[in-house]
Formats: sequence, structure tokens, C-alpha cells
Amino acid sequence: MAGKSNAARNERQKKPQAAPAGLPAALNAPKLDRLIHERLRLGILSALSVNQSLTFNELKKLLDTTDGNLSVHARKLEEAAYVACTKSFEGRVPKTEYRLTAAGRKALERYLDHMEALIQAMRDR
Repeated sequence: MAGKSNAARNERQKKPQAAPAGLPAALNAPKLDRLIHERLRLGILSALSVNQSLTFNELKKLLDTTDGNLSVHARKLEEAAYVACTKSFEGRVPKTEYRLTAAGRKALERYLDHMEALIQAMRDR
């Protein structure tokens, strides 16, 4: 099981491949980070980029999603070291809190730069 997890992590950490030649420069840039491109994961990173931290319940309400869906996507971001997760208790109630890591902020900025370049390339046509 650990081998499968490590293989998946190594696959995610590979550098993105460039798009086919002959396209506008922005479109010939490396492909989008598929880990971030998924709607809910982009939402998690975006929310954490403007908040120091958010609890599981705050993210769930903000993104209007289910416990299971948020849990799966947050775990993927945690495994990629884009978010850090802290678990604690307030009295007897469990509290899960997320924050954006430096690597996550850098990945989000790279993703947004790529999206802006794609938008600009399409407008320049």
C-alpha cells in the first residue's frame, strides 16, 4: 500500500509537460497543475490564500460541499504538501484546521499566472 502511495506522490511531483509546439506562447507553456485545476481543490486553496487558516466546517460551509468530498480533496492537497492540517480538540469536540503552506501558495500563484497567460493569449487572437 505504501508503494502505491509513493508512486502516486512521485507522479504528482513530476514537472508538467509542455503543450505541443506551434501554439501561442501561453498555450505552449507547461500544462496546468491537475492537482489544483479540480474545482473543489482550487476552492480550498483560494479560500486558504486569503485566510490564515480555516476549520473543516468553515471550508465545508464556504465551498458548499459534503464531509466526504471535502475530506478526500483536502487529503490530496495535504499529501502534495500544499496545505497543512492540524487536528485538536476543543473540550471533547474534534477540530480540524487547515492552512496554506509556502509550497501551496507558490503552486497556486504558478497556476494563476498560467491561467492569466491563457486568457491573455485568447484575447490577443
